[in-house]
Parts: sequence; C-alpha cells; structure tokens
Amino acid sequence: MTTSTPPGRPELRKALAVNWPLVSFVAVFSVFLNILMLTGPIFMLQVYDRVLASRSVETLAVMTLLVVFLFAVMGILDYSRDRVLSRIATRCNLHLSRRVFSANLRAMDLAGSGAAGCNGPRDLDSVRRLMASPVAAAMFDLPFTPFFLAFLFLLHPALGVLALGGGGLIILMSVLNHVLSRSISREADTARAATGGLSNRLQSDSDTLRGLGMQDAAFDRWFAQHVDAQAKDQILGDRQSKFSTFTKTFRQLLQSLMLALGAWLVLRGELTAGAMIAASILMGRALQPVELIVGRWAMLQGAAQSWARLGDLLARNPVPATGMDLPRPSGRLGVKSAAAIPPGEKMPTLRGIDFDLQPGEVMGVIGASGSGKTSLARILTGSWAPAAGTVRLDGASIQQYREDRIGAYIGYLPQTVRLFDGTIGENIARLHPDASDDKIVQAAKNACAHDMIVALPMGYHTPARMAGSQLSGGQMQRIGLARALYGKPALLVLDEPNASLDAEGTQALEQAVAKARADGCSVIIMTHRPGILRQCNKLLVLNKGRQVDFGPREEVLKKRLAPVVSADSGNGPAVRADGLGRLGGTAGSARPSVAAAGAARAVALRSRGPAMGQAAANVSPVQDPAAMTSGGGAAAGAPP
Repeated sequence: MTTSTPPGRPELRKALAVNWPLVSFVAVFSVFLNILMLTGPIFMLQVYDRVLASRSVETLAVMTLLVVFLFAVMGILDYSRDRVLSRIATRCNLHLSRRVFSANLRAMDLAGSGAAGCNGPRDLDSVRRLMASPVAAAMFDLPFTPFFLAFLFLLHPALGVLALGGGGLIILMSVLNHVLSRSISREADTARAATGGLSNRLQSDSDTLRGLGMQDAAFDRWFAQHVDAQAKDQILGDRQSKFSTFTKTFRQLLQSLMLALGAWLVLRGELTAGAMIAASILMGRALQPVELIVGRWAMLQGAAQSWARLGDLLARNPVPATGMDLPRPSGRLGVKSAAAIPPGEKMPTLRGIDFDLQPGEVMGVIGASGSGKTSLARILTGSWAPAAGTVRLDGASIQQYREDRIGAYIGYLPQTVRLFDGTIGENIARLHPDASDDKIVQAAKNACAHDMIVALPMGYHTPARMAGSQLSGGQMQRIGLARALYGKPALLVLDEPNASLDAEGTQALEQAVAKARADGCSVIIMTHRPGILRQCNKLLVLNKGRQVDFGPREEVLKKRLAPVVSADSGNGPAVRADGLGRLGGTAGSARPSVAAAGAARAVALRSRGPAMGQAAANVSPVQDPAAMTSGGGAAAGAPP
C-alpha cells in the first residue's frame, strides 16, 4: 500500500528546507549543549567523591573555575540557539507570507459568508510562535534523553530502569492526552472561529443593529455561541491541565524516588554519595524536554493543527499559472460561450454569454436580481475563472496576463465599497506605495470626487476610518469610482454604480463614464436603474443566468418596448412568448413588464434630447428594481 504526500505539504517543507543550514547549526549547538549539561552532575560527583575525601582546596578551586567556564559556554550556546531558532521562524514566516495571504484571499472568495473561517495568516503566525518558543529547543533536546538514561545505567542499572520507566509513563500520558484532546480541541477551534466571525460581522453592521433596535437580539445570538466556545475551551483546558499537573507532580515524585533509590544503593555499598546526587540531577535533565513539551502541549497541538490547515489551504488554492507580461490592452473585450460557477458550488449562475466590446464602447447589463450580473462582473475582472468558454482582453484570456499586472488594466467598482486602512489618497491609489499625487488627483477629478475630498478635514490625507463616519454611502461610492479609474484602466466594470447616488452623484457618474469612454476605455455597467443606460451604446439582457438579448441599445430597447406598444393599442398587456419582453421583470407577470418597458421608453426619450429628457422625468419615476419585479409599481412606471 502506497501513501501519497498531502497536496500543499511540499510547499511547507520547501519553506523549511530553505533554512536547513540554520537548522544544522541548531543541531550542532544542541549536541554541545547536551554534552555540557553533564557539567553539573560530574562536578557534583567529583566534589562528593574526590574533594571531600581528599580535603584538597586546590582541586576544588581548579574544578570550580572549570565549571564556571563550561557553564558560561553553555549559556552562550543556549542563547545563540534560541536566537537562531527565532530567525528560522521569522524566515519561514516571511517565505510563506505572500503565498498564504494570496491563498487565503482565494479561500475567502470561496467561503463567501463563511470567510471568517479562513485563517491562513493566523495559522502561519501560530506555527511561527511555536518555532521560536522553548518547545522547539526542547524538540532538539529530546533525542538526547536516551543519552542521559544510558549514563544512569552506567552509574547503576536500577537507576536507569527507574528513570526509563518513569519517562515512559510520562510519554504514554502525553500520547493519551493528545488522543483524548484532539477532537475537543478541533471543536473548540471551530467554535472560537465561529464566535469571532459573528462578532466581526455584527460589529461591522453596528449602525444597522442600533437603528433597528437589534442590539439585545444580536448579543443573545453572539453570547450563545460565545458560551458554547467557552464551554469547549474549559473542557479542553481542564483535560490538558489534568495531564500537565500529573506530569509535573509525577516528575517531582520520580526525582525524589531516584534520590531514595540512590540512598538505598549507597547504604548497600553499591553506589557512592556523589553518584546518588548526580543520578538525581541526570534524571531531571533527561526528563526536562519531555516535561516542557507536555507543559506546552496546547501550543504544540495548536501549531500542529495550524500546520495541517496551512497544507490544506495551499492544496485547495494552488499557485495560479504564471501569466505573461503582455502589452497594455486597448480595451477590446470578447466573451464567448462563457459560464460561471461560484467556487465550491456545482450549479452555474451564468451560462451561454456571448458579446464583444470595442475600445470606447459602453455596455449596460440589465436583468432582475439574481440574473447573474455580479457573476459576470467577477469573471470579467478575473476574480473567477470561467467554468466554460473564454473571456479575452485584446485577444488574450484574462488568465494569460500576469496576476500582478492585470489589475492595473481593469477598474472595478463593486456593489459595496469598503475602504482599507490608510488615507483616502492611498485608497484611491489602490494602496500602491509609489503612487504619484497627480495620478490620485486626476482619478478623483475623473470621478467628480475631488471637490468632495478636499472638503474633508485633512483632504486626501484623511484616514479612511475617520472619513468612514463622515461620508455617506453615495460619497463612498464616488471614492470607489475614483479608485476604479486610477491609472486609466482599459476596461471598467461597474456593478450597480448608482445604487446609493443622489441626483448630483448620478450626474457625476455619467460624466465619469463619458470621460472614460472618450479616453478609449471599454465600460460595462451592471444596473437595475435605467437612468445610466443613456450612456450606453450596447445592452446585454440577462435572465436567470442566461443571455436573452444583446445588441445596440436602440434595437434592444425597441424589442423591450414592443409588448407595451401592443398593450397601449388596446389589446391588453402583451408579453413575449418567452416571458422576457421587459427589463428586469419576471416571467409571467404582465404588470412588471409594462413598468420596466416604461422605464426603457424613458431612457429612449432621454437619449433624444433635452425636451424629451424633461418629458422622461415624468415618465420613469420607477428607479428601484424592486418596483419592476414586485408587481406593485406598474402604474408608476407606465407611460403617460
């Protein structure tokens, strides 16, 4: 039977292999350290058996000086070994940090709402703490335990048997501790992660909790998980404390038994008094690493679990294929038979997507909630690899570009904008340390956010955390738009960019899209609201993850308006046979069809000029997708 190496473990072993020269130094230091540990017992043996018997002060003085020198050397070696172990831990951590961080981001994408369980960096830090702790040094000392036991056997076989039996019992109890604590340790880790994740989510939505009076209910839910986690932690702590206390007490008892056995052998004339004292010290040295490992068993067990999780994390998120440093794309986008399956899922949320976009074109993507607009945004930006088909930028698939370069060519505005730790300017610059002020200000001006930012207390240097309490959702979205526009990307993907914007913000968004279009940037706008569609020259219509229409805006709008024209002629609210003759509606509902088509008519009127645009203001008061799909807003969206 063959056993295969778990995927991901070779990467971890490679990180350790980089430090083999330092590990060899630690091993050599450990050899000399453990030899020097015989200094105390041998000195005791000589003092009792030679110095006291000969009453020689000169011998005592020379031996004392020698012992001082040897202990000084031992201290220097011990200190040096600890420093080298600390540097090994740091080097391993730094070697794996980027890889683990990247894999953790991918895992969080996969986990979605369960992203709080992705703890790659924390697991890596847990391993680092173990490698820099005295437990690591004890692991190097442990192989020398048989050496000290052999020395005890040389003094007297009975002493060796007692030490061997006692040490074996301690090791047996350690193994039993590991076996019995393994399951409860995993349960405690899972409970702690769940509690921490829930706490983070609740704290991030503190405004909602206070606004809806949910504090008590939220606390009760968190407290229930917290109590469960504390209970599991207490069970684990009690169990490990039981074994730790037994080990400590038994080791002290064993040392006293060793002294008693030595005294009995002295009385029988089979051992000298010096050997009796030396045997007691030797047994303490032999069992010292065992006792230290057992005492820090929780740390060792936690690091072992972290190591296993890191291996699984790296295995589930392999290093992506290295792309090429391709030239900056012009923005020509081609999507062929593309499908999207969320990571970890089996059912596609998007399938059969075909369209093309030339530089400077703007395409609107419309459809009801759950139609696949956000899934499309994720495969266009490279967050998800297409499950089928291709997504090509200037003829090359997104995956062919280097991962660290493709982001500079794509601007992405997600539905929910979050600012990272740093200043407003650093957030706009995508946290690039060498970003120029000119590029930051230009991106803000292109997003029509410059005046808003300079009005803040510290302008572009305002910390994001401070600004978070002063900015509205619409203002945050405009900063997110500036971040998306930074560096003049070739492709701009906007997911519901006007969801939180007022009239001024909407006007600023339209100006930003017009400017990006004039600069030759291809723009894709996912939206429920029809107002922004007048900036588009192409429309893509999605329904339940499938493409149902694509083409020039006027042609698509004409098709979408056809059922309502038939309804206005007195024949009733006609609906296309496929149930998709409306914008953002749901199959089988005629009234939403009228409302959505009325909104589409408003877009068409706006695109024909100011006069028609003014009339459109009276035609399309429906601005919320819910009104298009709920069936209750048909009258408001119907043509006058």
